[in-house]
Amino acid sequence: MRVTCPTCKKDIEWDTGNPRRPFCSERCKLIDLGAWANEEYRVPAEEVDPNDIPAGQEDPDAPRH
Repeated sequence: MRVTCPTCKKDIEWDTGNPRRPFCSERCKLIDLGAWANEEYRVPAEEVDPNDIPAGQEDPDAPRH
């Protein structure tokens, strides 16, 4: 199967022996990791009304008001 490297868009063979897949190289893998670290990518999330969270299931790391 052929796939496209998400970083450089190079067409590569999907090979289970490639520890960098879906990237074509370690360089492309690290560029992508750096983009995540710099918060260039974001996973969409929805706002949650605190009143909709059942008692006892609040986020223990959330700031208290």
